Amino acid sequence: MTQGRSIRLFLVDGTPNGLLTAEIMNWTGHVLTGPRSKLSELVQRPECGRTGIYFLVGPDPENSLRPLVYIGESDDVATRLKQHNRPEEKGGKDFWEKVCLVTSKDQNLTKAHVKYLESLLIHNAGEVGRSRLINGTAHEYIGLPEADRADMAFFLEQIRTVLPVLGLDFLRDRPMPSSAASESAETERQPSPRFVAEVPRFGIRALGQEIDGEFYVLKGSLARGSWTGADGGYQNLYQQLCDDGVLVEAEQGLRRFASDYAFSSPSAAAAVVSGRSANGREHWKVEGNGQTYAAWQDQQVSAAASIEETCLD
Repeated sequence: MTQGRSIRLFLVDGTPNGLLTAEIMNWTGHVLTGPRSKLSELVQRPECGRTGIYFLVGPDPENSLRPLVYIGESDDVATRLKQHNRPEEKGGKDFWEKVCLVTSKDQNLTKAHVKYLESLLIHNAGEVGRSRLINGTAHEYIGLPEADRADMAFFLEQIRTVLPVLGLDFLRDRPMPSSAASESAETERQPSPRFVAEVPRFGIRALGQEIDGEFYVLKGSLARGSWTGADGGYQNLYQQLCDDGVLVEAEQGLRRFASDYAFSSPSAAAAVVSGRSANGREHWKVEGNGQTYAAWQDQQVSAAASIEETCLD
């Protein structure tokens, strides 16, 4: 069973949209994040004068499904962020709206450490595929002793734990339920049973599974060949998946999922499969017994409540 973690968040100016710090118990790392509009205050913080890793995050105008991200390192992050705040024509970066800085409370992070971390983070973000990196290719950096590399591997895992809590998901694992290599990990996560969505009239059959709060449509599932519903809703999501090669052309004018894909809800998944708006809680049914997703979820909640009542008795 996965062990719980404690993360301490502090609103620096007392508002949810201002500067925020985050720390994990027994981790020497310190996270500082805030909007670009607060940059003048952020660069005055003592953390910005230390050696650290930083992330610049903003929307991708060409793809609303994932953000643009730049990953960098510096001995003096404040100076580097001031450079990035310049206009594009003066060597700055216009895309970012939020910044996140990771330093060490004991100030033991060296230039070699952060260059190695930067390399790991760029490689990891590229593998996860939840963002479009501005960096391009990660530079391999191996000039670090074995013990230090182990320390940085641990440091990296803590970064990947805390960033999603701050709303930065681009390093969060994207499990692939269809992959045999991920079977052991899925067992630990206790995923839902597999669900089936069908549109018999068009020969559409898709398989889905809920893992870590996301609803995955599995590789090989079929979907409508084009969006036929009203404009808006999940139409843009459907088109984006076609443009990204997640939905590829298949037989009989349909489309096929070229890979597992995580949706924010069963309804989003059902809409893309059906090519129109759909109630995913009713459309998805447990494979083998036909129970709707809504009924299955209600059963899980009722079972959990019964266990709690039994324990109280």
